[in-house]
Amino acid sequence: MINDILFFMLVRLQKYIADQGICSRRKAEVLIGDGKVEVNGEIVREMGVKIDPDNDKVVVLGSESRPCLPVGRKPKAERRIYIALNKPVDYITSASNEQGRSVLDLIAPQYYWKLQEKKQIKTRVYPVGRLDKDSEGLVLLTNDGELTNLLTHPKYEHEKEYEVTIDKMLSRDARKVLTSGMQIEDDYVQGIKILKEFNKGRRVIITLILKEGKNRQIRRMFGLLGYHVISLRRTRIGKLKLGTLPIGRWRLVDKEKIV
Repeated sequence: MINDILFFMLVRLQKYIADQGICSRRKAEVLIGDGKVEVNGEIVREMGVKIDPDNDKVVVLGSESRPCLPVGRKPKAERRIYIALNKPVDYITSASNEQGRSVLDLIAPQYYWKLQEKKQIKTRVYPVGRLDKDSEGLVLLTNDGELTNLLTHPKYEHEKEYEVTIDKMLSRDARKVLTSGMQIEDDYVQGIKILKEFNKGRRVIITLILKEGKNRQIRRMFGLLGYHVISLRRTRIGKLKLGTLPIGRWRLVDKEKIV
């Protein structure tokens, strides 16, 4: 009986890391595989390892990740923060700015959407998922590891809505391929749902829904079919809409408005 109780007190390592708000479970698994996680002073690379949160010391290595709490201390309850940001072009959705300006650089009082309030966030937050450097629009940032996993894991198929500007009208065949799915190199991607398509001068603006969200998926799909993506803007994640939030500004949102 005692052993059974102890078993249920153990937590999977990647879940524990996510619960601390360090990153999503998927990212935690990558860190574990890369040998960047220590348990009681020893590097752990195996998936599925379970730890005792009260007695095991877990440390995530690297300058951009803070360590988990040490032995004998339970994680301090931390208020969950949810931030909607209208990302400008040329910013990267990364916790590091080593490869360019990070969206975290914009989570500062001077960029709060209500200029007169100058709200400051002291809790460390992380971007949920990716949005290409050359794309703009809605980015969600949070310290809620469980929500991050819920929104980014493919099995949950949460919708993301985009406005894509291309250089010409879609042909009937191209539309069929885009909506049914296609092979991109060695990877098969799900189809997209096209909501609207209309002309704007020599350009065409398409509103679409994506459930998968692999690396540069939209640009690659259109590119393989001979279309040039002029601009790409994300307008919705789950239930959360970008609305009238100005480019480069952020605001706090409630979790209930996201999922």
